[in-house]
Amino acid sequence: MLLVLLVLLQLLALASCAPPRCDPAVRGSCSPSLSAKCTEMLLSYCDDMPYSDTVFPNLVGHRTREEAELKVYRRPENNQRNILRKALQEWRQCYFCCPVTVAVFSFPAEQDIEALDSMEVPPAEDPATSMKFVYHSNAQTNSILKTIEDRCPEIAKTYSIGRSLEGRELLVIEFSNNPGHHELLEPEIKFIGNMHGNEVLGRQLLIYLAQSLCSEYLQGDERIQTLVNTSRIHILPSMNPDGYELASQRYSMSEMGRNNAQNIDLNRNFPDLTSVVYNRRRQKGYRTDHIPIPDYYWFGKVAPETYAVMKWIRSIPFVLSASFHGGDLVVSYPYDMSKHPLEHNMLSPTPDDKVFKLLARTYAKAHETMSSENSRCGSSLRSSGVFPSLVFWSGMQDFNYLHTNCFEVTVELGCDKFPPEEELFLVWHQNHEALIDFMEAAHRGISGIVKDEGGNAIPGARISVVGIRHDVTTGENGEYWRLLTPGIHVVSASALGYTKAIKKVHLPQRMHTAGRVDFFLQKAPLDLDTLDPENVTDSYARFDPFNQYERYMLMADPSQNREERLEKPWWWSYFVLPGGTTPTWLLRHY
Repeated sequence: MLLVLLVLLQLLALASCAPPRCDPAVRGSCSPSLSAKCTEMLLSYCDDMPYSDTVFPNLVGHRTREEAELKVYRRPENNQRNILRKALQEWRQCYFCCPVTVAVFSFPAEQDIEALDSMEVPPAEDPATSMKFVYHSNAQTNSILKTIEDRCPEIAKTYSIGRSLEGRELLVIEFSNNPGHHELLEPEIKFIGNMHGNEVLGRQLLIYLAQSLCSEYLQGDERIQTLVNTSRIHILPSMNPDGYELASQRYSMSEMGRNNAQNIDLNRNFPDLTSVVYNRRRQKGYRTDHIPIPDYYWFGKVAPETYAVMKWIRSIPFVLSASFHGGDLVVSYPYDMSKHPLEHNMLSPTPDDKVFKLLARTYAKAHETMSSENSRCGSSLRSSGVFPSLVFWSGMQDFNYLHTNCFEVTVELGCDKFPPEEELFLVWHQNHEALIDFMEAAHRGISGIVKDEGGNAIPGARISVVGIRHDVTTGENGEYWRLLTPGIHVVSASALGYTKAIKKVHLPQRMHTAGRVDFFLQKAPLDLDTLDPENVTDSYARFDPFNQYERYMLMADPSQNREERLEKPWWWSYFVLPGGTTPTWLLRHY
Protein backbone atom coordinates (compact mmCIF):
# COMPACT_ATOMS: atom_id res chain seq x y z
CA MET A 1 0.00 0.00 0.00
CA LEU A 2 2.81 2.36 0.93
CA LEU A 3 4.57 1.63 -2.36
CA VAL A 4 1.44 2.53 -4.34
CA LEU A 5 1.13 5.84 -2.49
CA LEU A 6 4.76 6.72 -3.22
CA VAL A 7 4.27 5.99 -6.92
CA LEU A 8 1.13 8.19 -7.03
CA LEU A 9 2.95 11.04 -5.27
CA GLN A 10 5.79 10.88 -7.79
CA LEU A 11 3.33 10.99 -10.69
CA LEU A 12 1.57 14.01 -9.16
CA ALA A 13 4.89 15.78 -8.69
CA LEU A 14 5.86 15.22 -12.31
CA ALA A 15 2.46 16.40 -13.54
CA SER A 16 2.41 19.53 -11.43
CA CYS A 17 5.95 20.79 -11.92
CA ALA A 18 5.73 21.48 -15.65
CA PRO A 19 4.41 25.08 -15.58
CA PRO A 20 5.15 26.03 -11.94
CA ARG A 21 6.57 29.46 -11.25
CA CYS A 22 7.90 30.49 -14.61
CA ASP A 23 5.69 33.15 -16.18
CA PRO A 24 7.09 35.53 -18.82
CA ALA A 25 4.61 38.19 -17.71
CA VAL A 26 6.19 38.26 -14.28
CA ARG A 27 9.49 40.10 -13.96
CA GLY A 28 12.15 37.85 -12.52
CA SER A 29 10.69 34.57 -13.77
CA CYS A 30 10.83 32.84 -17.12
CA SER A 31 9.38 30.14 -19.33
CA PRO A 32 11.89 28.20 -21.49
CA SER A 33 10.86 27.76 -25.09
CA LEU A 34 12.48 24.32 -25.35
CA SER A 35 10.88 21.29 -23.75
CA ALA A 36 12.65 19.41 -20.98
CA LYS A 37 11.98 16.71 -18.48
CA CYS A 38 11.13 17.97 -15.06
CA THR A 39 12.61 16.80 -11.79
CA GLU A 40 11.53 18.54 -8.62
CA MET A 41 14.37 19.77 -6.43
CA LEU A 42 14.00 21.29 -2.98
CA LEU A 43 16.89 23.43 -1.78
CA SER A 44 17.02 23.92 1.96
CA TYR A 45 18.03 27.57 1.61
CA CYS A 46 14.86 28.34 -0.32
CA ASP A 47 12.45 27.26 2.39
CA ASP A 48 10.70 24.57 0.38
CA MET A 49 10.64 26.65 -2.79
CA PRO A 50 10.49 24.26 -5.78
CA TYR A 51 13.56 24.31 -7.97
CA SER A 52 12.40 22.54 -11.09
CA ASP A 53 12.85 22.17 -14.84
CA THR A 54 16.18 20.40 -14.96
CA VAL A 55 17.50 17.06 -16.20
CA PHE A 56 20.73 15.25 -15.64
CA PRO A 57 23.39 15.57 -16.83
CA ASN A 58 22.75 19.31 -17.26
CA LEU A 59 24.71 21.98 -19.10
CA VAL A 60 26.75 22.88 -16.03
CA GLY A 61 27.90 19.29 -15.65
CA HIS A 62 25.83 18.12 -12.69
CA ARG A 63 25.08 14.39 -12.96
CA THR A 64 22.92 13.88 -9.88
CA ARG A 65 20.48 15.91 -7.81
CA GLU A 66 22.82 15.83 -4.79
CA GLU A 67 25.69 17.13 -6.91
CA ALA A 68 23.54 19.96 -8.25
CA GLU A 69 22.36 20.98 -4.79
CA LEU A 70 25.94 21.06 -3.58
CA LYS A 71 27.25 23.12 -6.49
CA VAL A 72 24.31 25.48 -6.85
CA TYR A 73 24.11 26.33 -3.15
CA ARG A 74 26.43 29.30 -3.65
CA ARG A 75 26.20 32.10 -6.18
CA PRO A 76 27.36 30.79 -9.58
CA GLU A 77 30.78 31.63 -10.89
CA ASN A 78 31.22 33.73 -14.01
CA ASN A 79 31.55 30.69 -16.29
CA GLN A 80 28.16 29.41 -15.11
CA ARG A 81 26.60 32.82 -15.72
CA ASN A 82 28.06 32.80 -19.22
CA ILE A 83 26.34 29.47 -19.87
CA LEU A 84 23.02 30.95 -18.76
CA ARG A 85 23.62 34.09 -20.77
CA LYS A 86 24.24 31.97 -23.85
CA ALA A 87 21.35 29.58 -23.30
CA LEU A 88 18.71 32.20 -22.47
CA GLN A 89 18.06 35.49 -24.22
CA GLU A 90 17.02 37.16 -20.99
CA TRP A 91 19.10 35.29 -18.46
CA ARG A 92 18.57 38.10 -15.93
CA GLN A 93 14.92 37.15 -15.60
CA CYS A 94 15.77 33.50 -15.04
CA TYR A 95 18.16 34.05 -12.16
CA PHE A 96 15.31 33.44 -9.76
CA CYS A 97 13.80 31.30 -6.99
CA CYS A 98 16.48 31.91 -4.42
CA PRO A 99 19.01 34.76 -4.23
CA VAL A 100 21.97 32.40 -3.98
CA THR A 101 20.85 29.78 -6.48
CA VAL A 102 20.75 29.69 -10.24
CA ALA A 103 17.95 28.42 -12.44
CA VAL A 104 19.53 25.87 -14.79
CA PHE A 105 17.51 24.76 -17.82
CA SER A 106 18.91 21.66 -19.52
CA PHE A 107 17.83 19.93 -22.70
CA PRO A 108 18.17 16.39 -24.06
CA ALA A 109 21.75 15.73 -25.15
CA GLU A 110 20.97 15.49 -28.87
CA GLN A 111 19.38 18.96 -28.78
CA ASP A 112 22.11 20.75 -26.81
CA ILE A 113 24.31 22.01 -29.63
CA GLU A 114 21.44 22.72 -32.03
CA ALA A 115 19.45 24.63 -29.40
CA LEU A 116 22.36 26.75 -28.25
CA ASP A 117 23.52 27.54 -31.77
CA SER A 118 20.01 28.66 -32.78
CA MET A 119 19.75 31.14 -29.94
CA GLU A 120 20.82 34.73 -30.39
CA VAL A 121 23.64 35.65 -28.02
CA PRO A 122 23.01 39.05 -26.41
CA PRO A 123 25.93 41.49 -26.18
CA ALA A 124 28.02 41.19 -23.05
CA GLU A 125 27.17 43.75 -20.43
CA ASP A 126 29.67 46.30 -19.19
CA PRO A 127 31.04 44.72 -15.99
CA ALA A 128 31.09 48.15 -14.34
CA THR A 129 27.33 48.59 -14.80
CA SER A 130 26.12 45.01 -14.37
CA MET A 131 24.47 44.43 -11.03
CA LYS A 132 26.61 42.93 -8.31
CA PHE A 133 24.61 41.89 -5.30
CA VAL A 134 27.18 42.92 -2.74
CA TYR A 135 27.46 46.00 -0.56
CA HIS A 136 29.29 48.90 -2.19
CA SER A 137 31.56 51.37 -0.45
CA ASN A 138 31.04 55.12 -0.86
CA ALA A 139 33.81 55.30 -3.44
CA GLN A 140 32.39 52.32 -5.35
CA THR A 141 28.91 53.84 -5.30
CA ASN A 142 30.09 57.12 -6.80
CA SER A 143 32.16 55.21 -9.36
CA ILE A 144 29.11 53.19 -10.43
CA LEU A 145 27.03 56.36 -10.85
CA LYS A 146 29.78 57.96 -12.95
CA THR A 147 30.03 54.79 -15.07
CA ILE A 148 26.28 54.84 -15.69
CA GLU A 149 26.57 58.46 -16.77
CA ASP A 150 29.30 57.50 -19.25
CA ARG A 151 27.32 54.54 -20.57
CA CYS A 152 24.03 56.45 -20.96
CA PRO A 153 25.10 60.07 -21.58
CA GLU A 154 21.93 60.90 -23.49
CA ILE A 155 19.66 60.16 -20.52
CA ALA A 156 21.87 60.20 -17.39
CA LYS A 157 23.80 62.92 -15.60
CA THR A 158 25.44 63.09 -12.17
CA TYR A 159 25.68 66.17 -9.99
CA SER A 160 26.53 66.97 -6.39
CA ILE A 161 24.22 68.69 -3.93
CA GLY A 162 26.91 69.16 -1.27
CA ARG A 163 29.13 67.24 1.09
CA SER A 164 28.77 65.42 4.38
CA LEU A 165 30.44 66.60 7.57
CA GLU A 166 33.50 64.46 6.81
CA GLY A 167 33.70 65.73 3.25
CA ARG A 168 32.05 62.89 1.34
CA GLU A 169 30.15 63.96 -1.74
CA LEU A 170 26.35 63.72 -1.81
CA LEU A 171 26.16 62.55 -5.41
CA VAL A 172 22.88 62.42 -7.34
CA ILE A 173 22.22 60.78 -10.70
CA GLU A 174 19.29 61.97 -12.78
CA PHE A 175 17.52 60.33 -15.71
CA SER A 176 15.71 62.28 -18.41
CA ASN A 177 15.66 62.60 -22.16
CA ASN A 178 17.21 66.03 -21.59
CA PRO A 179 19.36 65.54 -18.47
CA GLY A 180 20.43 68.64 -16.62
CA HIS A 181 17.38 70.67 -17.66
CA HIS A 182 13.84 70.99 -16.42
CA GLU A 183 11.29 70.61 -19.22
CA LEU A 184 7.87 72.20 -19.24
CA LEU A 185 5.17 70.02 -17.61
CA GLU A 186 7.62 67.17 -17.01
CA PRO A 187 7.23 65.98 -13.39
CA GLU A 188 10.32 65.79 -11.19
CA ILE A 189 10.73 62.68 -9.03
CA LYS A 190 13.33 61.99 -6.35
CA PHE A 191 14.48 58.96 -4.37
CA ILE A 192 16.64 59.25 -1.23
CA GLY A 193 18.35 56.31 0.43
CA ASN A 194 20.57 55.64 3.45
CA MET A 195 19.32 58.62 5.50
CA HIS A 196 20.18 56.48 8.50
CA GLY A 197 23.65 55.12 7.80
CA ASN A 198 22.93 51.66 9.21
CA GLU A 199 19.78 51.17 7.09
CA VAL A 200 21.47 50.03 3.93
CA LEU A 201 18.90 48.33 1.72
CA GLY A 202 17.63 51.60 0.24
CA ARG A 203 21.16 52.57 -0.73
CA GLN A 204 21.74 49.32 -2.61
CA LEU A 205 18.25 49.35 -4.12
CA LEU A 206 18.78 52.79 -5.64
CA ILE A 207 22.14 51.76 -7.09
CA TYR A 208 20.43 48.83 -8.80
CA LEU A 209 17.59 51.09 -9.97
CA ALA A 210 20.06 53.47 -11.63
CA GLN A 211 21.80 50.53 -13.36
CA SER A 212 18.45 49.10 -14.44
CA LEU A 213 17.12 52.37 -15.89
CA CYS A 214 20.26 52.77 -17.99
CA SER A 215 20.46 49.18 -19.27
CA GLU A 216 16.73 48.69 -19.91
CA TYR A 217 16.49 52.02 -21.72
CA LEU A 218 19.34 50.97 -24.03
CA GLN A 219 17.72 47.56 -24.57
CA GLY A 220 14.54 49.24 -25.82
CA ASP A 221 12.18 48.57 -22.91
CA GLU A 222 9.17 50.69 -23.96
CA ARG A 223 7.89 51.19 -20.44
CA ILE A 224 11.24 52.47 -19.15
CA GLN A 225 11.77 54.62 -22.22
CA THR A 226 8.35 56.23 -21.79
CA LEU A 227 9.02 56.86 -18.10
CA VAL A 228 12.42 58.44 -18.70
CA ASN A 229 11.23 60.47 -21.70
CA THR A 230 8.28 61.96 -19.82
CA SER A 231 9.80 62.39 -16.34
CA ARG A 232 12.95 63.64 -14.66
CA ILE A 233 14.13 61.14 -12.06
CA HIS A 234 16.70 62.07 -9.40
CA ILE A 235 18.38 59.36 -7.30
CA LEU A 236 20.45 60.08 -4.17
CA PRO A 237 21.65 56.63 -3.00
CA SER A 238 23.18 57.90 0.24
CA MET A 239 22.22 60.96 2.26
CA ASN A 240 24.42 59.81 5.15
CA PRO A 241 27.69 58.42 3.71
CA ASP A 242 29.56 59.10 6.98
CA GLY A 243 27.12 56.98 8.96
CA TYR A 244 27.32 54.20 6.37
CA GLU A 245 31.10 54.23 6.60
CA LEU A 246 30.84 53.48 10.31
CA ALA A 247 27.97 50.99 9.96
CA SER A 248 29.73 49.01 7.25
CA GLN A 249 32.74 48.50 9.48
CA ARG A 250 30.69 47.31 12.45
CA TYR A 251 27.49 46.10 10.83
CA SER A 252 26.75 43.60 13.60
CA MET A 253 25.89 46.47 15.96
CA SER A 254 22.50 47.59 14.70
CA GLU A 255 22.59 51.23 15.83
CA MET A 256 26.19 52.01 14.87
CA GLY A 257 26.19 54.59 12.08
CA ARG A 258 22.52 55.50 12.32
CA ASN A 259 23.30 59.18 12.85
CA ASN A 260 25.72 61.38 10.93
CA ALA A 261 29.24 62.23 12.06
CA GLN A 262 27.84 64.89 14.44
CA ASN A 263 25.63 62.23 16.04
CA ILE A 264 22.56 63.95 14.56
CA ASP A 265 19.56 61.90 13.46
CA LEU A 266 19.00 63.45 10.03
CA ASN A 267 15.32 62.51 10.06
CA ARG A 268 14.82 64.64 13.19
CA ASN A 269 16.86 67.55 11.89
CA PHE A 270 14.45 69.29 9.51
CA PRO A 271 12.34 72.31 10.54
CA ASP A 272 9.34 71.26 12.62
CA LEU A 273 6.60 72.71 10.44
CA THR A 274 4.00 70.18 11.64
CA SER A 275 3.85 71.88 15.03
CA VAL A 276 3.32 75.21 13.26
CA VAL A 277 0.29 73.76 11.48
CA TYR A 278 -1.16 72.29 14.68
CA ASN A 279 -0.69 75.53 16.60
CA ARG A 280 -2.46 77.55 13.91
CA ARG A 281 -5.21 75.12 12.96
CA ARG A 282 -7.87 77.13 14.81
CA GLN A 283 -6.93 80.40 13.12
CA LYS A 284 -9.09 81.62 10.28
CA GLY A 285 -7.49 81.12 6.90
CA TYR A 286 -4.57 79.04 8.20
CA ARG A 287 -2.66 77.17 5.54
CA THR A 288 -0.86 73.81 5.30
CA ASP A 289 1.37 74.60 2.35
CA HIS A 290 4.55 76.57 1.72
CA ILE A 291 5.05 77.27 5.40
CA PRO A 292 8.20 79.37 5.91
CA ILE A 293 11.11 78.00 7.91
CA PRO A 294 11.12 79.71 11.33
CA ASP A 295 14.12 81.97 11.86
CA TYR A 296 15.02 80.31 15.15
CA TYR A 297 15.65 77.03 13.33
CA TRP A 298 18.85 78.38 11.80
CA PHE A 299 20.44 78.86 15.22
CA GLY A 300 20.02 75.18 16.01
CA LYS A 301 22.40 72.36 15.17
CA VAL A 302 21.68 71.91 11.46
CA ALA A 303 23.65 69.11 9.82
CA PRO A 304 25.37 69.90 6.50
CA GLU A 305 23.58 66.91 4.96
CA THR A 306 20.21 68.35 6.02
CA TYR A 307 21.15 71.78 4.72
CA ALA A 308 22.18 70.35 1.35
CA VAL A 309 18.97 68.35 0.94
CA MET A 310 16.75 71.31 1.93
CA LYS A 311 18.48 73.53 -0.60
CA TRP A 312 18.09 70.77 -3.21
CA ILE A 313 14.38 70.35 -2.45
CA ARG A 314 13.79 74.09 -2.87
CA SER A 315 15.79 74.36 -6.10
CA ILE A 316 13.82 71.79 -8.14
CA PRO A 317 9.99 71.60 -8.43
CA PHE A 318 9.68 68.03 -7.19
CA VAL A 319 6.25 66.43 -7.46
CA LEU A 320 6.79 62.99 -5.92
CA SER A 321 9.40 61.52 -3.60
CA ALA A 322 10.25 58.44 -1.55
CA SER A 323 12.78 57.98 1.24
CA PHE A 324 14.01 54.44 1.95
CA HIS A 325 14.61 53.10 5.45
CA GLY A 326 14.83 49.75 7.26
CA GLY A 327 13.48 48.09 10.37
CA ASP A 328 9.97 47.33 9.11
CA LEU A 329 8.17 46.35 5.91
CA VAL A 330 5.67 49.12 5.28
CA VAL A 331 5.06 52.40 3.45
CA SER A 332 4.28 55.30 5.79
CA TYR A 333 3.10 58.81 4.97
CA PRO A 334 2.58 62.23 6.67
CA TYR A 335 1.95 63.48 9.20
CA ASP A 336 4.94 62.21 11.11
CA MET A 337 3.71 63.62 14.40
CA SER A 338 0.40 63.27 16.23
CA LYS A 339 -1.36 66.56 16.90
CA HIS A 340 -2.07 65.45 20.47
CA PRO A 341 1.02 66.00 22.68
CA LEU A 342 0.30 62.91 24.80
CA GLU A 343 -1.52 60.54 22.44
CA HIS A 344 1.37 59.63 20.13
CA ASN A 345 -0.68 57.00 18.30
CA MET A 346 -3.56 59.35 17.51
CA LEU A 347 -4.24 59.37 13.77
CA SER A 348 -3.54 62.86 12.41
CA PRO A 349 -4.32 62.79 8.68
CA THR A 350 -3.18 65.45 6.26
CA PRO A 351 -5.65 67.23 3.96
CA ASP A 352 -4.30 64.92 1.22
CA ASP A 353 -4.81 61.72 3.19
CA LYS A 354 -6.54 59.98 0.25
CA VAL A 355 -3.73 60.89 -2.12
CA PHE A 356 -1.07 59.65 0.30
CA LYS A 357 -2.93 56.37 0.82
CA LEU A 358 -3.12 55.92 -2.96
CA LEU A 359 0.61 56.53 -3.33
CA ALA A 360 1.49 54.21 -0.44
CA ARG A 361 -0.76 51.43 -1.73
CA THR A 362 0.69 51.80 -5.22
CA TYR A 363 4.08 50.81 -3.86
CA ALA A 364 2.89 48.24 -1.31
CA LYS A 365 0.65 46.34 -3.74
CA ALA A 366 3.37 46.13 -6.39
CA HIS A 367 5.82 44.80 -3.79
CA GLU A 368 5.84 41.02 -3.65
CA THR A 369 5.27 40.62 0.10
CA MET A 370 4.65 44.02 1.68
CA SER A 371 0.87 43.94 1.38
CA SER A 372 0.64 40.51 3.00
CA GLU A 373 -0.83 40.53 6.49
CA ASN A 374 1.84 38.06 7.57
CA SER A 375 4.76 40.30 6.63
CA ARG A 376 5.30 42.41 9.71
CA CYS A 377 8.11 43.13 12.12
CA GLY A 378 7.54 42.57 15.83
CA SER A 379 4.45 44.35 17.11
CA SER A 380 4.13 46.66 14.10
CA LEU A 381 0.49 47.67 13.54
CA ARG A 382 -0.54 48.39 9.99
CA SER A 383 -2.92 47.40 7.22
CA SER A 384 -1.86 45.97 3.87
CA GLY A 385 1.63 47.41 3.99
CA VAL A 386 0.43 50.99 4.52
CA PHE A 387 0.64 52.99 7.73
CA PRO A 388 0.70 56.72 8.67
CA SER A 389 3.69 57.99 10.64
CA LEU A 390 2.85 59.01 14.20
CA VAL A 391 6.03 58.88 16.18
CA PHE A 392 8.40 61.80 15.65
CA TRP A 393 8.82 65.42 14.61
CA SER A 394 11.13 67.39 12.31
CA GLY A 395 10.98 64.63 9.68
CA MET A 396 11.83 65.00 6.03
CA GLN A 397 8.52 63.85 4.56
CA ASP A 398 6.51 66.42 6.56
CA PHE A 399 8.97 69.10 5.46
CA ASN A 400 8.44 68.17 1.80
CA TYR A 401 4.67 68.34 2.12
CA LEU A 402 4.39 71.49 4.24
CA HIS A 403 7.18 73.54 2.65
CA THR A 404 7.02 72.59 -1.04
CA ASN A 405 4.71 71.06 -3.65
CA CYS A 406 6.31 67.63 -3.18
CA PHE A 407 4.47 64.60 -1.79
CA GLU A 408 6.88 62.21 -0.05
CA VAL A 409 6.36 58.79 1.52
CA THR A 410 8.74 56.64 3.55
CA VAL A 411 9.40 53.06 2.41
CA GLU A 412 10.59 50.63 5.08
CA LEU A 413 12.28 47.84 3.14
CA GLY A 414 12.63 45.06 5.70
CA CYS A 415 12.93 44.03 9.31
CA ASP A 416 16.71 43.63 9.13
CA LYS A 417 18.46 46.98 8.68
CA PHE A 418 21.75 45.45 7.52
CA PRO A 419 20.97 41.96 6.15
CA PRO A 420 23.59 39.61 4.65
CA GLU A 421 24.56 40.14 1.02
CA GLU A 422 22.77 36.93 0.01
CA GLU A 423 19.45 38.75 0.48
CA LEU A 424 20.23 41.71 -1.79
CA PHE A 425 19.02 40.01 -4.98
CA LEU A 426 15.74 39.06 -3.33
CA VAL A 427 15.20 42.65 -2.13
CA TRP A 428 15.79 43.96 -5.65
CA HIS A 429 13.44 41.36 -7.10
CA GLN A 430 10.71 42.26 -4.60
CA ASN A 431 10.97 46.04 -5.11
CA HIS A 432 11.71 46.45 -8.82
CA GLU A 433 8.12 46.56 -10.01
CA ALA A 434 7.07 48.70 -7.04
CA LEU A 435 9.69 51.32 -7.89
CA ILE A 436 8.47 51.58 -11.48
CA ASP A 437 4.80 51.75 -10.46
CA PHE A 438 5.56 54.44 -7.91
CA MET A 439 7.40 56.62 -10.43
CA GLU A 440 4.52 56.28 -12.86
CA ALA A 441 2.21 57.60 -10.13
CA ALA A 442 3.77 61.05 -10.65
CA HIS A 443 1.62 61.25 -13.78
CA ARG A 444 -1.64 60.88 -11.88
CA GLY A 445 -3.83 63.88 -11.25
CA ILE A 446 -3.63 67.08 -13.29
CA SER A 447 -1.02 69.48 -14.58
CA GLY A 448 -1.10 72.65 -16.62
CA ILE A 449 -0.03 76.26 -17.04
CA VAL A 450 -1.52 79.41 -15.55
CA LYS A 451 -1.32 82.48 -17.82
CA ASP A 452 -2.76 85.96 -18.03
CA GLU A 453 -4.83 87.33 -20.89
CA GLY A 454 -1.70 88.22 -22.83
CA GLY A 455 -0.37 84.67 -22.64
CA ASN A 456 2.26 85.49 -20.04
CA ALA A 457 3.01 82.91 -17.36
CA ILE A 458 1.96 83.72 -13.79
CA PRO A 459 4.46 82.35 -11.26
CA GLY A 460 3.32 81.83 -7.70
CA ALA A 461 -0.36 81.31 -8.59
CA ARG A 462 -2.23 79.04 -6.19
CA ILE A 463 -4.01 75.87 -7.38
CA SER A 464 -6.80 74.94 -4.96
CA VAL A 465 -9.08 71.89 -4.83
CA VAL A 466 -12.44 72.04 -3.10
CA GLY A 467 -12.41 69.85 -0.01
CA ILE A 468 -8.60 69.71 0.24
CA ARG A 469 -7.07 72.44 2.38
CA HIS A 470 -3.66 72.23 0.80
CA ASP A 471 -2.65 74.19 -2.30
CA VAL A 472 0.19 73.89 -4.76
CA THR A 473 1.79 76.86 -6.46
CA THR A 474 3.00 77.49 -10.00
CA GLY A 475 6.67 77.70 -10.89
CA GLU A 476 8.61 80.27 -12.85
CA ASN A 477 7.00 79.14 -16.12
CA GLY A 478 3.50 79.19 -14.67
CA GLU A 479 3.36 75.39 -14.63
CA TYR A 480 1.96 73.23 -11.86
CA TRP A 481 1.32 69.58 -10.98
CA ARG A 482 -1.44 68.45 -8.66
CA LEU A 483 -1.58 64.78 -7.57
CA LEU A 484 -5.20 63.71 -7.11
CA THR A 485 -7.23 60.54 -6.69
CA PRO A 486 -9.65 59.40 -9.43
CA GLY A 487 -13.05 61.09 -9.33
CA ILE A 488 -14.62 64.52 -9.83
CA HIS A 489 -12.74 67.55 -8.47
CA VAL A 490 -13.45 71.28 -8.52
CA VAL A 491 -10.14 73.06 -9.12
CA SER A 492 -9.42 76.78 -9.07
CA ALA A 493 -6.45 79.01 -9.85
CA SER A 494 -5.88 82.38 -8.18
CA ALA A 495 -3.17 85.02 -7.91
CA LEU A 496 -2.85 88.50 -6.45
CA GLY A 497 -4.21 91.08 -8.87
CA TYR A 498 -6.21 88.53 -10.89
CA THR A 499 -9.70 87.08 -10.81
CA LYS A 500 -10.13 83.49 -9.76
CA ALA A 501 -10.79 80.84 -12.43
CA ILE A 502 -12.67 77.63 -11.58
CA LYS A 503 -12.93 74.35 -13.51
CA LYS A 504 -14.55 70.99 -12.87
CA VAL A 505 -12.45 67.96 -13.84
CA HIS A 506 -13.19 64.25 -13.96
CA LEU A 507 -10.27 61.84 -13.51
CA PRO A 508 -10.92 58.23 -14.57
CA GLN A 509 -9.64 55.23 -12.62
CA ARG A 510 -6.84 54.27 -15.00
CA MET A 511 -4.79 57.26 -16.10
CA HIS A 512 -1.37 56.90 -17.68
CA THR A 513 -0.74 60.63 -18.07
CA ALA A 514 -1.86 63.61 -16.03
CA GLY A 515 -4.92 65.50 -17.26
CA ARG A 516 -4.02 68.82 -18.86
CA VAL A 517 -5.90 71.68 -17.17
CA ASP A 518 -4.75 75.21 -18.08
CA PHE A 519 -6.03 78.43 -16.55
CA PHE A 520 -6.24 81.96 -17.96
CA LEU A 521 -6.67 84.68 -15.34
CA GLN A 522 -7.96 88.19 -15.96
CA LYS A 523 -6.52 91.30 -14.37
CA ALA A 524 -8.52 92.68 -11.46
CA PRO A 525 -8.14 95.44 -8.86
CA LEU A 526 -6.06 94.37 -5.89
CA ASP A 527 -8.30 93.25 -3.03
CA LEU A 528 -6.75 94.31 0.26
CA ASP A 529 -8.72 91.60 2.09
CA THR A 530 -6.81 88.94 0.18
CA LEU A 531 -3.41 90.20 1.27
CA ASP A 532 -1.56 87.96 3.67
CA PRO A 533 -1.09 89.85 6.97
CA GLU A 534 1.91 87.65 7.86
CA ASN A 535 3.52 88.23 4.45
CA VAL A 536 4.13 84.51 4.04
CA THR A 537 5.50 84.87 0.50
CA ASP A 538 8.39 87.05 1.59
CA SER A 539 9.04 84.87 4.63
CA TYR A 540 9.10 81.77 2.46
CA ALA A 541 11.79 83.29 0.26
CA ARG A 542 14.01 83.87 3.31
CA PHE A 543 15.92 80.62 3.12
CA ASP A 544 18.99 80.82 5.32
CA PRO A 545 18.43 84.50 6.20
CA PHE A 546 21.49 84.52 8.47
CA ASN A 547 23.80 83.35 5.68
CA GLN A 548 24.80 80.07 7.25
CA TYR A 549 25.82 78.52 3.93
CA GLU A 550 29.52 79.27 4.29
CA ARG A 551 29.43 77.96 7.85
CA TYR A 552 28.01 74.60 6.79
CA MET A 553 30.33 74.31 3.81
CA LEU A 554 33.25 75.05 6.11
CA MET A 555 32.10 72.32 8.48
CA ALA A 556 31.92 69.85 5.60
CA ASP A 557 35.31 70.81 4.13
CA PRO A 558 38.00 68.55 5.63
CA SER A 559 40.78 70.90 4.45
CA GLN A 560 39.54 73.72 6.67
CA ASN A 561 39.71 74.06 10.43
CA ARG A 562 36.18 73.60 11.68
CA GLU A 563 34.74 76.00 14.20
CA GLU A 564 34.07 74.37 17.53
CA ARG A 565 31.52 76.95 18.61
CA LEU A 566 29.67 79.75 16.85
CA GLU A 567 28.57 83.04 18.25
CA LYS A 568 25.45 81.35 19.57
CA PRO A 569 25.57 77.79 20.96
CA TRP A 570 23.46 74.99 19.53
CA TRP A 571 20.96 75.16 22.41
CA TRP A 572 20.21 78.81 21.67
CA SER A 573 17.14 77.94 19.55
CA TYR A 574 15.42 76.34 22.53
CA PHE A 575 15.32 79.72 24.27
CA VAL A 576 14.45 81.81 21.22
CA LEU A 577 10.78 81.25 20.47
CA PRO A 578 8.53 83.32 18.19
CA GLY A 579 7.11 86.28 20.05
CA GLY A 580 9.45 85.94 23.02
CA THR A 581 12.28 88.13 24.24
CA THR A 582 15.88 87.25 23.49
CA PRO A 583 17.64 85.96 26.67
CA THR A 584 20.91 87.81 26.14
CA TRP A 585 22.05 87.00 29.66
CA LEU A 586 22.77 83.45 28.47
CA LEU A 587 25.61 84.64 26.25
CA ARG A 588 29.06 85.44 27.53
CA HIS A 589 29.56 88.10 24.85
CA TYR A 590 26.62 89.63 23.06
